[in-house]
Amino acid sequence: MRDAVIVDAVRTPIGKRNGTLASVHAADLSAKVLNALVERTGIDPGTVDDVIWGCVTQIGDQSSNVGRSAVLSAGWPEHVPAVTVNRACGSSQQAVDQAAHAVMSGQYDLVVAGGVETMSRVPLGAHRTTGQPYGPGVLARYEGVEFNQGIGAELIAERWKFSRTRLDEFASASHEKAAAAIDAGVFDDHLVPVDADGTKLTTDEGLRRGTSPERLAGLKPSFKEDGVIHAGNSSQISDGAAALLVTTPERARDLGLTPIARYHTGAVSGADPVTMLLGPIPATEKALHRAGLTIDDIGVYEVNEAFAPVPLAWLAETGADPDRLNPYGGAIAVGHPLGGSGAILMTRMLARMRQGGIRYGLQTMCEGGGTANATIVELLP
Repeated sequence: MRDAVIVDAVRTPIGKRNGTLASVHAADLSAKVLNALVERTGIDPGTVDDVIWGCVTQIGDQSSNVGRSAVLSAGWPEHVPAVTVNRACGSSQQAVDQAAHAVMSGQYDLVVAGGVETMSRVPLGAHRTTGQPYGPGVLARYEGVEFNQGIGAELIAERWKFSRTRLDEFASASHEKAAAAIDAGVFDDHLVPVDADGTKLTTDEGLRRGTSPERLAGLKPSFKEDGVIHAGNSSQISDGAAALLVTTPERARDLGLTPIARYHTGAVSGADPVTMLLGPIPATEKALHRAGLTIDDIGVYEVNEAFAPVPLAWLAETGADPDRLNPYGGAIAVGHPLGGSGAILMTRMLARMRQGGIRYGLQTMCEGGGTANATIVELLP
């Protein structure tokens, strides 16, 4: 089995809902990061074996294999193929996993993996306007329950007895950490500025400085009248894209490139589709077991902040060190462009690993339908 390594990772700034990136088509936004990889690495795009691209709501602007449209928009040779994958919020993390698996198996030598979501143009849930995504068999199995992530987050908060104050404290800390990272220039080396209608977006747009539990206390619950989940302790609706270059150590050397990290282990898992958001817990356990590592061996954890109870429940069940969790904030502070988030989190985690000389990083995402990805990467000298 060959090693797979990540040579470079880039992302756009995350645009807020109906913000600067709302005017940019998903294929064109994707092309920005594809071409940034070419400019940064000097690779010939014609030598890329495949582009594996995550996207969740694959209708409208994001239909008809948006990954392929991205390759064409980028001006890459027509013979370069692409495929669009959907594992809900973990779609671009799944894309990275599949790229690594293809390289490790020897079927591919040079792959681009990543993803995109322009939620301003293709809203979450838009697919429901054209049919019932679950079908009679699924609805009968779960007694006609409505599969709602917000209600799932409420159920998690109730199960672990997370108070509204605790959730709002976590959300406020996400903004604080994101602001500190932006001010320190942590993201500058992997951000690709985007021009849109004469405005250049150079940093994540959704950050709300000065967010505090006291301010969040004034927001109304979003899913239950007496609930604890609201817009301020949930991920933001956003636009964004990210891309990573995956190859072998030998091919990287031939190209004159220095790998950042080795793909160590990947795992996927399923959980209750009603609660829906607990998949990262068994996925993490599975990945650690497969890797022969413990949670304490991991120096940084990126657990997607879909809703504040998700990473908090993950912490409670894994016994992980909270100081290693989401050191630069997360989706509550800067947004969650669904199909791009997995690759975005990986770029952020790699930045933290390089900055701190951290050997192992673990990334995990909760996903609609109750699935989850967990990926472990190892920093290389």
